[in-house]
Amino acid sequence: MNRLGDATSPYLLQHADNPVHWWPWCDEAFEEAKRRDVPVMISVGYASCHWCHVMAHESFEDVVVGDLVNEHFVAIKVDREERPDVDAVYMSATQAMTGQGGWPMTVFAAPDGKPFLCGTYYPKAQFTRLLEAVTEAWRDQRTQVLEQGDAVVEAIARNPLDGGGEITKELLDHAVERLRADYDSVRGGFGGAPKFPPHMLMLFLLRHHQRAKDADALEMVRHTGEAMARGGIYDQLAGGFHRYAVDATWTVPHFEKMLYDNALLLRVYNEIWRLTADPMAQRVATETAMFLVNDLQTAEGGFASALDADTEGVEGTTYSWTPAQLVEVLGEDDAAFAADLFGVTGAGTFEHGTSVLVLKRDIDDVAPEVQQRWERVRGLMMAARRERPQPMRDDKVVAAWNGLAITALCEFWRNYTEVGDVADVENVDFRSIAVEAGELLLTRHVVDGRLRRVSRDGVVGQPAGVLEDYGCVAEAFCALHQVTGDGRWLEAAGRLLDTAGERFRDGQGGFHDTADDAEQLVIRPADPTDNATPSGLSSLVNALLSYAALSGEPRWHEMAERALSTVVPLLARHPRFAGYAAAGAEALLSGPYEIAIATTDPDTDPLVLTAIEHAPPGAVIVAGHPDAPGVPLLAGRTMVGDQPTAYVCRGFVCDRPVTTTVELATILAR
Repeated sequence: MNRLGDATSPYLLQHADNPVHWWPWCDEAFEEAKRRDVPVMISVGYASCHWCHVMAHESFEDVVVGDLVNEHFVAIKVDREERPDVDAVYMSATQAMTGQGGWPMTVFAAPDGKPFLCGTYYPKAQFTRLLEAVTEAWRDQRTQVLEQGDAVVEAIARNPLDGGGEITKELLDHAVERLRADYDSVRGGFGGAPKFPPHMLMLFLLRHHQRAKDADALEMVRHTGEAMARGGIYDQLAGGFHRYAVDATWTVPHFEKMLYDNALLLRVYNEIWRLTADPMAQRVATETAMFLVNDLQTAEGGFASALDADTEGVEGTTYSWTPAQLVEVLGEDDAAFAADLFGVTGAGTFEHGTSVLVLKRDIDDVAPEVQQRWERVRGLMMAARRERPQPMRDDKVVAAWNGLAITALCEFWRNYTEVGDVADVENVDFRSIAVEAGELLLTRHVVDGRLRRVSRDGVVGQPAGVLEDYGCVAEAFCALHQVTGDGRWLEAAGRLLDTAGERFRDGQGGFHDTADDAEQLVIRPADPTDNATPSGLSSLVNALLSYAALSGEPRWHEMAERALSTVVPLLARHPRFAGYAAAGAEALLSGPYEIAIATTDPDTDPLVLTAIEHAPPGAVIVAGHPDAPGVPLLAGRTMVGDQPTAYVCRGFVCDRPVTTTVELATILAR
């Protein structure tokens, strides 16, 4: 019997009608394997995963395969987005055994959960042979199989990083040099195909540029940002980024759209815009923010996890175009304009002669008539695209990813408030949208003082929050405190960080990814590397630094510094997998700055706008009435001579208060 019918996970529900007798991840499934004396087959994926769908259609929907699995295994289906702890353990095993990983992930384990054979996607014929071979090995070579499981667990339990060290300017300079060596100076990004958006590395390089005045670091980010924004990885009609490009030129994407990618990329383009006033970066940041609101916001005020890679089982159907389709929608003249603009050709760049839209011509800072034609053509194409079948949306609200989105929207709201000329979104209150998402996390996801990982349709799930949830949500609450002046957000962030410090610390300065009272897996995961999302450690570090600056409590700063010291070997050897930690390290070296502005006009006071424009890496900014309740940085901060007054501190050491924008900009430029 298939036991997924009552699941809240969209991914599990996709498999609820399979002939495979799936169990959700639970103790009962492993007890059943012990009772039957059979191995466990663990299948890990997520709702918007293309190859997960392929393996499901080929194998898990097949009655013959289902009978084979049901007879010889206990089958467990895991949504990696709900249970990142389970995913992390078995992904480590898969990478250790095969040298690579990905989803769907297929793991064969003993009834105690120890993995003895791991892989990813298997075509049906190969998968069937594998099931038969594992069955025979379990029956005839049990001792060797169990020894293999013990060896795998021993291997993945070892700490991949040995020692620690000090965060120094030289270390971060070296990390940048390592990145330069991997940089694709022709196409942007790092390495070859497939190409993933290096959002966390870009945030690090932007902060490094600010602190070290490194123009080349800024150019790597600017060039990569432009290449992605012109490529098919970016949705040229609706905004927002796809997961990755299958080629080295950013042309053909893997079409799923993930909340975490778009939240992090919104921060990147917002920073490029803030630092360079680049109109393309401004447009892409704006369109990405609108994508979050238009396509991912849920009825409860949170943000859905993803849009599927497939539409009715086929990738790219919603997004690709032919010249004939352009003519049908636009007419001959505008179709020729659009084909030239978007690179749509008869030969195509995708399957069946279709083309993925790329941006071949400049449309930013062009003549008004070109801008108007672009907007008209894009509007007509978007209207036509809405009539096509649409990809499924995974409505699951993930705490960590919503935290990333809240932080991004707060930063974007601040930046466009400072610039004050984003006419396209002037009627959208991004601050209120961020607050609404924060309220959902605070009222639904915090249960009995502990954070839960997911909710759906306003109903919170059972999986406990992992370290990245605590870090990303605490950082988001710090961001909300800064843009609202509401002390309860800072208080809520402090409670989450208290719990993280109490329940997740490893006793050596670092952190585990799961709490000390969480479900015990075959190992307790503690992965310091940034992958698709920031690691738990790097997210927590960034939250700790913001909270320390906002609260004025040095112990949190010291905790962040100790945690960063544990990843010094990673920063030195493999900086591509430590971008968010490196961004936190730049904030640490910068101070981070604490900027408090006593004013009666916290949103548009010129001192506030100057602080936003010139904020150093990781700086926190609060503005409001002197001694505003719940805002520690405004305590005792008076308005000198009844004029708005800025107070700037760095590392808890303060400059004299200033009342002019020139004085403030001078202090922040040091």
